[in-house]
Amino acid sequence: MITKVVLAKLSPTMEEGTIVKWSRQEGDAVKVGDVLAEIETDKANMEMEALGAGVLRKVLVPAGGKAPVGALIGVIADPGEDIAPLLAEAATAPVPAPAAASTPAPAPPFPAAPAAPPPLPAPTAAAVTGGRVKASPLARAIAAQKNVPLTSLAGSGPGGRIVKRDVEGYLAAPPAPAFKAAPAGAARPAIPVPSVPPGTAIPLTSMRRTIAKRLAESMYTAPHFYVTAEIDMDAAVSLREQLIRAEDVKVSYNDLVLKACAKALTRFPTVNASWTGETIQTHAEVHLGVAVSLAEGLITPVVRNADRKHVLDISREVKELAARAREKRLKPEEFMGSTFTVSNLGMFDVTEFTAIINPPESCILAVGAVRKVPVVKGDQLAVGHRMKVTLSSDHRVVDGALAAQFLAEVRRLLESPASLLL
Repeated sequence: MITKVVLAKLSPTMEEGTIVKWSRQEGDAVKVGDVLAEIETDKANMEMEALGAGVLRKVLVPAGGKAPVGALIGVIADPGEDIAPLLAEAATAPVPAPAAASTPAPAPPFPAAPAAPPPLPAPTAAAVTGGRVKASPLARAIAAQKNVPLTSLAGSGPGGRIVKRDVEGYLAAPPAPAFKAAPAGAARPAIPVPSVPPGTAIPLTSMRRTIAKRLAESMYTAPHFYVTAEIDMDAAVSLREQLIRAEDVKVSYNDLVLKACAKALTRFPTVNASWTGETIQTHAEVHLGVAVSLAEGLITPVVRNADRKHVLDISREVKELAARAREKRLKPEEFMGSTFTVSNLGMFDVTEFTAIINPPESCILAVGAVRKVPVVKGDQLAVGHRMKVTLSSDHRVVDGALAAQFLAEVRRLLESPASLLL
């Protein structure tokens, strides 16, 4: 029996995919449920399983090639079956040309200028196959545990493969400072500006195309408005320092913000809602999207039922999700279904900004840096920790007064943060 292998829609926003690798080769026996190929979608690298049994008789889109959702990329059949008519039919349909062997991966968003070398020596780029960095399983495990971006490493294994010693070498002497939140008031490292040669055409990745489409639709469809509040973070700074000393988890300010938002959303269900066109659909669960920056764009892993989780559990889960997001190893249920999103640029010393709503949500919170500033306490001038947050809201769902009340609750929770531990 002939089974068409068509490119499955592996994420809700997927329109095309890149074949990272075929797990079965032409002539291999295949059973239902066998992993046929690894596909790069607009969100993550995912496995595609066989829907029929037989022999993989033909691969129509090789590793490195792209195809639209629903396109025929292979044929499974019994050894003696005639698949010539099917192949002839496929030949008449336009099929995207596979990527050239010399360029197996899309160009990085900000390629280094070829005219002059960087001021500091940089490692050789890691070997890439079909858009995925080549690394041993052990190296990947260590990198995920230590939050090391594999794309920053030079592979010393066969064919440029990243191995354990490369990750350990990076940890011993990182090639560049990581963007970590500096203590409030501390000097922040200069943020390097990516160098792009004039006239460069930066290729669009599947992720970037999806981001452009979804956020343009959001901005044009949902009437955005913005409310900003400044929060006294003195008590939150103290609590965070105590948690770091007492627990084996480096709690961030963003973890505290996430927990505060989760608790506040239970009090304001209309903020935890979506516009359907006919109704305002409030959600029974609080699923927080956490914006994570990738080389290709942005993805929002989801902390599910965040209102029911301890802040330490949220902290651990966010770190794990972010690490796997950077490895493009998130499962669909780990980046779908958020009801409210938090985007934090505080680690870049950004004081405040506005964010575009992640549809179909009605709100997104933009979080700035915790800063040491002069404040008036009583009649005295003192040094205090302050943080600005801006709520972007869909005015079809949330009015100004409701947005202000929600932010007031977030402020109350962060200014009296002991309740975040309950």
